[in-house]
Amino acid sequence: MDGIVLIDKEKGKTSRDIVNEVSRKLHTKKVGHTGTLDPLATGLMVLCVNSGCKLVEMLTDHDKDYIAKVKLGIKTDTYDVTGIIQEEDKNYSLNKEELEKTLNSFKGEYFQEVPIYSSIKVNGKKLYEYAREEKQVTLPKHLVKIFDIKLLELTDNSFTLFVSVSKGTYIRSLINDIGSRLNIPMSMEELRRTRVGKYKIEDASSIDNLKIIPIIDAVDIKKVEINDVLYKKISNGVAIKNTFDAKEIMFIKGKQVVAIYKDDLGVLKSYHVFNNNL
Repeated sequence: MDGIVLIDKEKGKTSRDIVNEVSRKLHTKKVGHTGTLDPLATGLMVLCVNSGCKLVEMLTDHDKDYIAKVKLGIKTDTYDVTGIIQEEDKNYSLNKEELEKTLNSFKGEYFQEVPIYSSIKVNGKKLYEYAREEKQVTLPKHLVKIFDIKLLELTDNSFTLFVSVSKGTYIRSLINDIGSRLNIPMSMEELRRTRVGKYKIEDASSIDNLKIIPIIDAVDIKKVEINDVLYKKISNGVAIKNTFDAKEIMFIKGKQVVAIYKDDLGVLKSYHVFNNNL
């Protein structure tokens, strides 16, 4: 039972709730997620199980797709409809052409301010702790990339958009930034994550019918079958010359993953070694 599990998270549950449910179902404490979803949000979560937890960092790096519904006319402290209203305007004016032009202006890279209600740490303290204590803190900015953004629907009091983004992008912050450019208060009303890297929401299973994707299939990197001599080196994390024309390599023996190595100036160095009884 080593690998990854794809779950379609329900609204109202925390990411920790999902981890705990999978942990109980699979009778293991070694379960980790590759990116949280707020309780308000639904959609795809990629969870790593047992030795698959060594893949968390690699899977966290992936791009993601979302569908978000935006409520017009209010801005909250959390940038979503669960927060306290800080600004309200029921006399806003917004047309489809203006909105689409603004959405398109976000394509590419930009420095996004991290929302105060997040778990990012500043000086060893989580931002939401500053917020709850009503303490001032300078919010960090991260470089993010918007690969694609499209308007799906516009009504009198809301709009729905599709967005494809790099890791670390906060959709509620993006919505707040869209509102700032239009000078219209807005907050995230609904959010659904539909893709993480190569995995789509259609691939997800339920808690009651978990499907484990084995480590060998979990990440798309070059796979190299090794002999007994190389196995002794690789299984002990020994660095070797890179003659494989790849920056990342998964060394396998039969159907077992022995290790993942990464290139460092022409030398392959151990990134993760998996315990195998071959």
